[in-house]
Amino acid sequence: MHHSLVLDVLLLAGGATLVVSGLHDFAFRTVPNCACLALLVLGLLLRILDHHIGYSLLAGGLILALTFGFWFLGWMGGGDVKLLTAAAVFVPPLLVPTLIMGTALSGGLLALAYLVGGKFAPAPALGRPHGLLRRVLRCELWRLHRRGPLPYAAAIATGGVLATLAY
Repeated sequence: MHHSLVLDVLLLAGGATLVVSGLHDFAFRTVPNCACLALLVLGLLLRILDHHIGYSLLAGGLILALTFGFWFLGWMGGGDVKLLTAAAVFVPPLLVPTLIMGTALSGGLLALAYLVGGKFAPAPALGRPHGLLRRVLRCELWRLHRRGPLPYAAAIATGGVLATLAY
């Protein structure tokens, strides 16, 4: 395999892992450990290829320390901590600020959508919904009205994909 083909495959796999993680958090409010581990391994392989493993591990360690503090204070979920740490290793060290800014901006938009949605969304209908889309919408309406947790992995995935596209 050609070096750039390997790079492209690793980047595509990491981007897909981020998207699946975000969608899983949206649907179930959890982030699969296997997705975080896969993203970390893909990131380590990428950083070995570009010889930035030390800087990448430093960036991941700093993100882990900071987000662990957020988790301890109850500001962030454990799955989000693991996903953001893995994403910080996955993206090149110089693009970690892009990851953080993309995550923060998309997380802010997500929070705004949930705040506005909670005020104006109709109450979830009683009864058994028919079809997957109706079930998802009913669950989200229920979460909006009960001020449930945000699917923040979706924001992390957005920041990670933006940083990956900037690669």
